[in-house]
Amino acid sequence: MTSFYKNPDLDEFIRQKYTLKQLLGEGAFSEVVLGVDNVTHASIALKIIDKRNCTKQQSLETEVAILKTAKHSNVIQLLDVFESPRYLYLAMELVTGGELFDRILEKGYYTERDAAKLVKDILSAVQYLHSAGIVHRDLKPENLLFFSKDEDSKIMITDFGLSRIRKEADESLVMETTCGTPGYVAPEVLTRKPYDKAVDMWAVGVITFILLSGYPPFYAENNAELFKQIMRAEFSFDPNYWSDISESAKDFIRHLLTIDPEQRFTADQALEHPWIASDAASDKNIHSSVSTQLKKNFKSKWKKTINTILAIERMRKLHL
Repeated sequence: MTSFYKNPDLDEFIRQKYTLKQLLGEGAFSEVVLGVDNVTHASIALKIIDKRNCTKQQSLETEVAILKTAKHSNVIQLLDVFESPRYLYLAMELVTGGELFDRILEKGYYTERDAAKLVKDILSAVQYLHSAGIVHRDLKPENLLFFSKDEDSKIMITDFGLSRIRKEADESLVMETTCGTPGYVAPEVLTRKPYDKAVDMWAVGVITFILLSGYPPFYAENNAELFKQIMRAEFSFDPNYWSDISESAKDFIRHLLTIDPEQRFTADQALEHPWIASDAASDKNIHSSVSTQLKKNFKSKWKKTINTILAIERMRKLHL
């Protein structure tokens, strides 16, 4: 096989194991490359991390520990780990189905029931992660990918770079670090209160809202105003876009976009809600409305992933 990916510094044992094809993506200190196993001929995604440039060694170790632990059909799988003095190599499941919103835009028919099925699969993975003591902390559409191009492909949770895992001796996992993505971050994170896995459930609420309307529940021209809305849970169901959506769906969202994390649905409770567990979701085609709003709202600056901690510092300068 011909290799298209060129990096003369890579270790020879990696080149012997995999034929490296094109670059799939890159970050500040890592690259993801399409690879083919030279023995099994299976395709994988190889994450190549340059340890010399990596300033977040602890986060990297946590991510690897989580990926080694997490075994669920809707969670990206770590297949193997290799390490040399310079590089850390993570051989991952190859996910080729594309991002969540892109798949919806490609459809000609999309219903509330389709959205409920997607949310159920996401919740199933979140329930598993939480039961294993893992909090994702950055659930958002960009981190929800379809496994393949097949029409019935499963959805996968990816990118555990901000995640945390409970130590074996701990009964709970309480965090204080401010992180996440504006628009999906929970109120307790913004107010610098200790928080736990409930932050993931807030994010599921935001994602569900977007899946049913095509626009975010919280929107502002700047992060200061955006964070004000989030901390007040200030959202509404505009009848121009929600008149065809069931009351059950709205009730489901209200139980997730709740300011008090103690009152917010857990993954177990969300999975038992009628909108998820029964036939409460409508089967009316909402593709036209949702796709129009997705194109309008997620091709804009709102979609940019800005580190929340920097945005909060800007907010404080405005004396909020």
